[in-house]
Amino acid sequence: MIIKTIPQYQSEHLTHPKYRPDIDGLRAIAVLSVVIFHAFPNLLRGGFIGVDIFFVISGFLITTIIISSLEKNSFSFIEFYCRRIKRIFPSLILVLIASFAFGWFALLADEYKQLGKHIAGGAGFISNFLFLNESGYFDNAAETKPLLHLWSLGIEEQFYIAWPLLLWLAWKKRFNLLTITITVAAISFAINIKEAHGNSVAAFYSPNTRFWELLMGSVLAYMTLHRLSILPKYKRKIGSWLGQIIFYQAPENNGKTLQNIQAFLGAVLILISFLVISKERHIPGWWALLPTIGAMLIISAGVQAWFNRVVLSSRVFVWFGLISFPLYLWHWPLLSFARIIESETPSRLIRIIIVLTSIALAWLTYLLIEKPIRFGNHSKAKTSILLVLMIVVGYVGYKIYERDGLKFRTGAKIQEKNTGDIGHDEFHKYPYQKFYLCTPINIQNEALIWNDSVRCFQSKKSESKKIAIIGDSHAEHLFIGLAEGLPETNIVFYIKNSLPYINNIEFENIFKNVIDDTSIKTVILSSYWSERMVEIPKNTTFKNELVHTVSVLTAAKKNVYIAEDVPNFSFDPKKCKYSRKFSFNSTCIEDRKFFYNQYKNYYSTLQSITKNNPNVKILKMAKYFCDENICGMAKNGVLFYRDKNHLNINGSKYLGKKIIESNPQLIE
Repeated sequence: MIIKTIPQYQSEHLTHPKYRPDIDGLRAIAVLSVVIFHAFPNLLRGGFIGVDIFFVISGFLITTIIISSLEKNSFSFIEFYCRRIKRIFPSLILVLIASFAFGWFALLADEYKQLGKHIAGGAGFISNFLFLNESGYFDNAAETKPLLHLWSLGIEEQFYIAWPLLLWLAWKKRFNLLTITITVAAISFAINIKEAHGNSVAAFYSPNTRFWELLMGSVLAYMTLHRLSILPKYKRKIGSWLGQIIFYQAPENNGKTLQNIQAFLGAVLILISFLVISKERHIPGWWALLPTIGAMLIISAGVQAWFNRVVLSSRVFVWFGLISFPLYLWHWPLLSFARIIESETPSRLIRIIIVLTSIALAWLTYLLIEKPIRFGNHSKAKTSILLVLMIVVGYVGYKIYERDGLKFRTGAKIQEKNTGDIGHDEFHKYPYQKFYLCTPINIQNEALIWNDSVRCFQSKKSESKKIAIIGDSHAEHLFIGLAEGLPETNIVFYIKNSLPYINNIEFENIFKNVIDDTSIKTVILSSYWSERMVEIPKNTTFKNELVHTVSVLTAAKKNVYIAEDVPNFSFDPKKCKYSRKFSFNSTCIEDRKFFYNQYKNYYSTLQSITKNNPNVKILKMAKYFCDENICGMAKNGVLFYRDKNHLNINGSKYLGKKIIESNPQLIE
């Protein structure tokens, strides 16, 4: 399809749509849902879909500006981006500088290094790509990344760069802009569906899988500007029919009934999204259609629809809509910094205070920073200053990252309470210094990698091995302690990021090698059972697969030990290692119910497998970290954990010694 005529109207400025208070009200719903989800995730499981609503709103408003300006021959790239800079940069620069300043006093070197990287990424609007590359099994928890929320801003800015250029080129070539928009949206949606079921992390962070959400707003913008209806021939009839169904005496068919139904249906779809969508879904995927279509219906209903006029245009919703951008920027860093300082989820009271503080900061930012800079005189000077400031902030962030978090800071020098390694680098370097890469070579070649280092070792150089530890990273962290506790025995570990059972294709070569190797007399199966149990295929059960695995191993004349698991904790080991500034809670213990509520889900299965089978035993481990009431990460000034559920070098040595003392037959 080709556009027939290009209006010759000339104007000095971009065309802007008439202000709609109901859209600010929709912004309020979007931002408040995100804030509630981040502060109280159990209160609104699907609150994060507020970002999807934001995308539709942004696509609608931006495309309205671009197309209406193109059709009046008044579109200017310079003016467009100057307006974007004045809209986005002031609040963002303030939050980035505030994060930099607080981190200077409160963060350890590795934490500040990461913050510097994320400040640079946020200033360059590439945060989504950074977080995509950082994702992994041992990646820092999302809650400890104060600028994680900037991933969505990165996608929006990438859209603002690509979309105006594409529309402008299409306009110059006289293509139909609606056709272009629908085509690009369809391609992006198809990529989204594919990635959501194949690479969920990429689906979440990639612009390729998110642009369709903004483009749904773009489609609506084109249709609104040209007064197009999806069902032009039937719209009036539908409105009349609905009026007869709903009212005792059908009102005049002025279109308001259909508008009210559209807005109501849109609100229902968004409400359903909040209730049924959760982090466990394939997001965005098909599920993202619920909030995005809901947002489209509400916007397309117009300001006169009852829900839009009475609810969304109310003073409270409009007020929150006006401060929605700075509120989005402020709330997550405050929650995240509190999480870092406490090394666990802050108390409910602290989270309530943080939300209220975020609202206050957002209002002050809007009133004192955003409004004066966005509006008024000296537009070019403001834009230039903002651009320079953003470049400086990004450069400072990069230098913080490059200089390893500026270890000379007082914030980086925190008193140590317990000794021991945290994080994963030191733990994974240790086997290279003490042990040998595993054999046979085909298993070694298939081993997991950590920072270019192979994660498959044996304690002696000899090809002949006696004990094999098989499982995931919870098997790996047993190796150091058992290897050093049994210096005369050759021990090997083979791991995958999966549940260790014979029918699991990832372990196929590992189990085949162990079964065929007659020198291996003992097999220890260890895994993060409470988390891995769900990985079993639907046509079988956890117990059946483990029983089958044990049966095959014992038939091959192997002695089998099933390691129960070490306790997992709700807090980070930094809480145990350091006396942190600004912290309200520095205890290094936890009610054992936290661990045992998960422990009991799998332990009965392990017991039933070992019952009446002399060649299969359970390796007790939890009791060495817990008493009747509490579990602890440290003892006598020694830290045993490197994250919430993985032992460090000290922990592995401590547990290895205890296991050997309780199971002297391992020495035989």
